[in-house]
Amino acid sequence: MSTRMIRIFAFAAACVAVAAQADELPAYKLTVTDAGFEPSTLEVTAGQRFRLDVTNASKAPIEFESKPLKKEKIIAAGASTTLEFQALKPGGYKFVNEFRETEKAGQGEIVAH
Repeated sequence: MSTRMIRIFAFAAACVAVAAQADELPAYKLTVTDAGFEPSTLEVTAGQRFRLDVTNASKAPIEFESKPLKKEKIIAAGASTTLEFQALKPGGYKFVNEFRETEKAGQGEIVAH
């Protein structure tokens, strides 16, 4: 087997390993309704990467934004998306629906313990 083929197989194996690892991330669910985020506070494990499955069940698009976590995503009404986060240090990390960020319903927090 040539060196080139070995490299191709090694690269393919690494890609499969990364994809499998992403599926194994702890997942948390966040639903956005016209009343706001449900739940408005998410508790996650500090020091562990995780996935956030966000469903926009409201009648309008939202913009999920967390400046401390450097995440921003527009989600259409009735749509869902998945956001992946790096391991967090213990503490609170605010997020908002940027279209309603001045309202309490447009605010939430991820708390890492």
